[in-house]
Amino acid sequence: MNEDLKRIEAVLDEKVRPSLRAHGGEIEIDHLEDQVLYVKLLGQCAGCPSADLTNETLVEAEVVHALPELVKKVAVIQTVSDELWEQAKRLLRDHHL
Repeated sequence: MNEDLKRIEAVLDEKVRPSLRAHGGEIEIDHLEDQVLYVKLLGQCAGCPSADLTNETLVEAEVVHALPELVKKVAVIQTVSDELWEQAKRLLRDHHL
């Protein structure tokens, strides 16, 4: 992991992850490109109706404030959690067999 991503991870560990984990969520860096940090919200945060608000008021606010020379924007890559994917497959199997 390069030094820039290590610095971002440190901010996430200190300022962001505790709040997300309190709600059963997690965050993972996907990549950093042109001062845009691309992240995945995981756990209960994945697909949550408040995910955009969480990104703006927590993730982006903290990371941009701490590292303005590195990050100007945070973009969430939409993902489906493994748990939700498995639940969907079970439902399909149960109803189509």
